[in-house]
Amino acid sequence: MIDVPNEIAPHKEQLPFAGEEYRTEPKEVPFIARIFPTLFFYSRFIGITWRGGGKAKKGQYDDAEWIKSSVEVLRALEQIGVRFEITGLDHLRQLDTPCVVIGNHMSILETLILPGVIRSFQEVTFVIKSSLLEYPVFKHIMRSRDPVSVGRTNPREDLKVVLEGGVDRLKRGVSIIVFPQTTRADSFDPNQFNTIGIKLANRAGVPVIPLALMTDAWGNGRYLKDFGKIDISKTIHFAFGEPIRIQGRGSNEHQLTINFINRKLDAWKDERKKNNRDRYSATL
Repeated sequence: MIDVPNEIAPHKEQLPFAGEEYRTEPKEVPFIARIFPTLFFYSRFIGITWRGGGKAKKGQYDDAEWIKSSVEVLRALEQIGVRFEITGLDHLRQLDTPCVVIGNHMSILETLILPGVIRSFQEVTFVIKSSLLEYPVFKHIMRSRDPVSVGRTNPREDLKVVLEGGVDRLKRGVSIIVFPQTTRADSFDPNQFNTIGIKLANRAGVPVIPLALMTDAWGNGRYLKDFGKIDISKTIHFAFGEPIRIQGRGSNEHQLTINFINRKLDAWKDERKKNNRDRYSATL
């Protein structure tokens, strides 16, 4: 297993993700948070981002700070009643090599929570769209993380940038998170799920970790996409799959990744429907 940051290592067992899985423990939600969950959360989230951005601008935002910010966002969501279920952590824990994490993309939430999860086990960064490096305040945080940035206008050029920049980071022991969808979406369309992550893993000779996620509890906003409604009735799910080694051109491994995501999403949707039926029956 690759080590966590030196600043975090002494407190490793105190991290939320130290076990085989992570599930939010039941807790009392403050009255104001129950009445105005979205407003209550964003009032805390803005503060977390502002503090992190200020440190990053001064060159003081290291990996330990990144984990800290990520966990603070998770705790802020839990404080208003959002529940998390994160499974497959052993697949990250047992790796002794960097990897390419390939997942579907629903909301901004995963870009905030995944650093705390994955960086608890090994170094990591993202493939991101270049516009994120221009966001007020948040840009300082993203730039400090040495991401691979793409324009999302020229697929051929994006592939070249990801292969060159991604391989460079992977050789330095830094894992890469890739969301192959062209944009965030509540539904998963395999036809919009490209093979850029598979090609990167193949070029670098590292395994792929499939990632299925359901993060629609953080909705996309009508006017500001990143600031949508927080729906505390929806559980947030992350599931990491077993490492996959790429063989040949990776077509089979690409399909295995898609199958893993579809299977998890279907199971979570069925669970949500059952819970909704149970809640409805309880009101009769």
